[in-house]
Amino acid sequence: MGRVPAVRFAEVSKRFGQTVALDGLTLEVGEGEVVGLLGPNGAGKTTTLRVLLGLIRASEGRAQVFGVDAWADPVEAHRQVAFVPGEFAVWPQLTGGQILDLLGAVAGGYDSAERDELVERFNLDPTKKGRSYSKGNRQKIAVIAALMTRAPLLVMDEPTSGLDPLMEVTFQACVGEARARGQTVLLSSHILSEVEAVCDRVAVLRSGRLVESGSLEQLRHLHAHTVEATYVGQPPRLEGVPGVEDVVIGDGVIRLQVSGSTDPLLKALAQAEVPSIQMREPTLEELFHAFYDESDDAAGVG
Repeated sequence: MGRVPAVRFAEVSKRFGQTVALDGLTLEVGEGEVVGLLGPNGAGKTTTLRVLLGLIRASEGRAQVFGVDAWADPVEAHRQVAFVPGEFAVWPQLTGGQILDLLGAVAGGYDSAERDELVERFNLDPTKKGRSYSKGNRQKIAVIAALMTRAPLLVMDEPTSGLDPLMEVTFQACVGEARARGQTVLLSSHILSEVEAVCDRVAVLRSGRLVESGSLEQLRHLHAHTVEATYVGQPPRLEGVPGVEDVVIGDGVIRLQVSGSTDPLLKALAQAEVPSIQMREPTLEELFHAFYDESDDAAGVG
């Protein structure tokens, strides 16, 4: 029998009146994986995480944490989870250190040495009162509180919101260390570079539906590479070459997109005098826009 996934959504839908926030979401996250939920505001990322945490009830389907139903048995499910919200409210009268102690106790305990190390790495002053913290410092408390428990599953909703770029780098390093320890991370974000930096796999949401899911390598394979080549004399003849499209020729340079195998293209280019060829994989941002453009085209949206 295979291992139970850390996270499992089975045909999960959620409606708020006439609004469909989630529409038949089916997704699994294996133990030790770092998976990014990617999409703009309103795509359904936060609703997905709230269903998983048992904070709201799915209209249809089931969400499970290590095989435990998130709505039917939230107490047991929460024993395995640490959560980082996108907006973290602190107790105004407590110091940062007291807030971390409280959150650690609620989580069932933590390593104080681990907490102190994270406080130092994130450059947090734990002696200040909660009311004096900026948004960025409040977010640091949420991130530190989750990481210091070393929970088997880290659920993070826009976790770097308000953090400066240096702290984002620290966060990415901490996620890598959590993965190395075998922890599972489900992270929602609209920051493409963040997802690309930390995630093994990406799930792209649009209007509550899963548009596509896979590793970055798999998703890049499904989309065209950008190719730019210089030529001398007559330009290469590329009519009928499989996978080639959007060809632009001029001033000794040919630019195009190629999907699938590049072997037919390279053979065609070799028939001409081509001094240089540059081939570039699409970035996650380009893939992201491709998903949305394709969905618009399929829906007949201009």
